[in-house]
Amino acid sequence: MPVATRTDIEPTAGDLDAVIEALKSSWTATITVRRQSRQDVGYREIYVSLDDEQIAILRHGEEVTREVAPGPHRLKAHNTLFRKTLDFTLNVGEHAIFAAINRAGWGTYSVLAFFIGGGPIYLTFERERPSAERQS
Repeated sequence: MPVATRTDIEPTAGDLDAVIEALKSSWTATITVRRQSRQDVGYREIYVSLDDEQIAILRHGEEVTREVAPGPHRLKAHNTLFRKTLDFTLNVGEHAIFAAINRAGWGTYSVLAFFIGGGPIYLTFERERPSAERQS
Protein backbone atom coordinates (compact mmCIF):
# COMPACT_ATOMS: atom_id res chain seq x y z
CA MET A 1 0.00 0.00 0.00
CA PRO A 2 1.56 3.34 -1.04
CA VAL A 3 2.09 5.96 1.63
CA ALA A 4 0.83 9.49 0.95
CA THR A 5 3.53 12.08 0.83
CA ARG A 6 3.13 15.76 1.66
CA THR A 7 2.95 16.71 -2.03
CA ASP A 8 0.12 14.18 -2.57
CA ILE A 9 -2.27 16.00 -0.21
CA GLU A 10 -1.44 19.66 -0.74
CA PRO A 11 -4.37 21.51 -2.31
CA THR A 12 -3.82 23.55 -5.40
CA ALA A 13 -4.98 27.16 -5.80
CA GLY A 14 -7.88 25.88 -7.93
CA ASP A 15 -8.96 23.48 -5.17
CA LEU A 16 -8.96 26.31 -2.62
CA ASP A 17 -11.02 28.53 -4.94
CA ALA A 18 -13.57 25.73 -5.32
CA VAL A 19 -13.79 25.27 -1.54
CA ILE A 20 -14.19 29.02 -0.99
CA GLU A 21 -16.96 29.23 -3.62
CA ALA A 22 -18.74 26.24 -2.06
CA LEU A 23 -18.59 27.88 1.36
CA LYS A 24 -19.84 31.22 -0.02
CA SER A 25 -22.81 29.53 -1.67
CA SER A 26 -23.74 27.88 1.64
CA TRP A 27 -23.74 31.30 3.37
CA THR A 28 -27.18 32.38 2.24
CA ALA A 29 -30.27 34.06 3.59
CA THR A 30 -33.86 33.73 2.40
CA ILE A 31 -36.57 36.23 1.48
CA THR A 32 -40.27 35.40 1.11
CA VAL A 33 -42.95 37.84 -0.07
CA ARG A 34 -46.53 36.69 0.61
CA ARG A 35 -49.82 37.98 -0.69
CA GLN A 36 -52.08 35.84 1.48
CA SER A 37 -53.79 38.25 3.86
CA ARG A 38 -57.55 38.03 4.45
CA GLN A 39 -57.53 41.85 4.24
CA ASP A 40 -56.47 41.72 0.57
CA VAL A 41 -59.22 42.80 -1.84
CA GLY A 42 -58.19 40.00 -4.21
CA TYR A 43 -57.64 41.93 -7.42
CA ARG A 44 -54.92 43.93 -9.16
CA GLU A 45 -51.44 42.38 -9.24
CA ILE A 46 -48.52 43.40 -7.03
CA TYR A 47 -45.17 43.68 -8.82
CA VAL A 48 -42.16 42.79 -6.65
CA SER A 49 -38.49 43.49 -7.30
CA LEU A 50 -35.40 42.69 -5.26
CA ASP A 51 -32.27 44.78 -5.73
CA ASP A 52 -33.70 46.25 -8.98
CA GLU A 53 -34.53 42.82 -10.49
CA GLN A 54 -38.20 41.87 -10.89
CA ILE A 55 -38.81 38.61 -9.05
CA ALA A 56 -42.61 38.21 -9.15
CA ILE A 57 -46.02 39.44 -10.14
CA LEU A 58 -48.17 38.29 -7.24
CA ARG A 59 -51.88 37.57 -7.40
CA HIS A 60 -53.91 37.01 -4.24
CA GLY A 61 -52.88 33.79 -2.48
CA GLU A 62 -49.42 33.59 -4.04
CA GLU A 63 -45.93 33.94 -2.60
CA VAL A 64 -42.36 34.02 -3.87
CA THR A 65 -39.18 32.86 -2.10
CA ARG A 66 -35.57 33.60 -3.07
CA GLU A 67 -32.19 32.72 -1.59
CA VAL A 68 -29.92 35.75 -1.41
CA ALA A 69 -26.48 36.66 -0.17
CA PRO A 70 -26.39 38.02 3.36
CA GLY A 71 -26.10 41.78 3.61
CA PRO A 72 -28.12 44.85 2.64
CA HIS A 73 -31.01 44.56 0.17
CA ARG A 74 -33.79 46.71 -1.28
CA LEU A 75 -37.23 45.24 -1.86
CA LYS A 76 -39.79 47.17 -3.90
CA ALA A 77 -43.47 46.56 -4.57
CA HIS A 78 -46.12 48.41 -6.55
CA ASN A 79 -49.68 47.86 -7.73
CA THR A 80 -49.34 50.41 -10.58
CA LEU A 81 -50.82 53.13 -8.35
CA PHE A 82 -48.89 52.97 -5.07
CA ARG A 83 -45.19 52.13 -4.61
CA LYS A 84 -43.36 50.99 -1.48
CA THR A 85 -39.64 50.41 -0.86
CA LEU A 86 -38.10 48.52 2.07
CA ASP A 87 -34.37 48.56 2.84
CA PHE A 88 -33.12 45.83 5.18
CA THR A 89 -30.09 43.72 6.05
CA LEU A 90 -30.01 39.93 6.42
CA ASN A 91 -27.58 37.75 8.34
CA VAL A 92 -26.40 34.28 7.30
CA GLY A 93 -29.26 31.80 7.60
CA GLU A 94 -31.89 34.47 8.30
CA HIS A 95 -35.35 34.15 6.69
CA ALA A 96 -37.21 37.44 6.26
CA ILE A 97 -40.91 37.31 5.42
CA PHE A 98 -42.78 40.25 3.93
CA ALA A 99 -46.52 40.79 3.56
CA ALA A 100 -47.91 42.50 0.46
CA ILE A 101 -51.58 43.50 0.64
CA ASN A 102 -53.83 45.30 -1.83
CA ARG A 103 -56.44 46.79 0.48
CA ALA A 104 -59.52 48.92 0.23
CA GLY A 105 -59.40 52.39 1.70
CA TRP A 106 -60.92 55.81 1.38
CA GLY A 107 -62.56 56.14 -2.01
CA THR A 108 -62.17 52.53 -3.12
CA TYR A 109 -65.91 51.90 -3.24
CA SER A 110 -67.18 55.48 -3.58
CA VAL A 111 -69.80 56.65 -6.05
CA LEU A 112 -67.05 58.34 -8.07
CA ALA A 113 -65.23 55.00 -8.32
CA PHE A 114 -68.38 53.55 -9.87
CA PHE A 115 -68.28 56.13 -12.67
CA ILE A 116 -64.55 55.86 -13.41
CA GLY A 117 -64.43 52.07 -13.17
CA GLY A 118 -62.83 51.68 -9.76
CA GLY A 119 -61.29 53.55 -6.88
CA PRO A 120 -57.77 53.40 -5.53
CA ILE A 121 -56.46 50.12 -4.18
CA TYR A 122 -53.97 50.92 -1.42
CA LEU A 123 -50.76 48.95 -0.98
CA THR A 124 -49.51 47.73 2.38
CA PHE A 125 -45.99 46.31 2.22
CA GLU A 126 -44.16 45.43 5.44
CA ARG A 127 -41.87 42.93 7.06
CA GLU A 128 -43.62 40.37 9.22
CA ARG A 129 -42.36 39.74 12.71
CA PRO A 130 -40.71 36.33 13.31
CA SER A 131 -43.20 33.68 14.50
CA ALA A 132 -41.75 33.63 18.03
CA GLU A 133 -42.54 37.37 18.38
CA ARG A 134 -46.06 36.92 16.97
CA GLN A 135 -46.97 34.34 19.61
CA SER A 136 -45.97 36.48 22.59
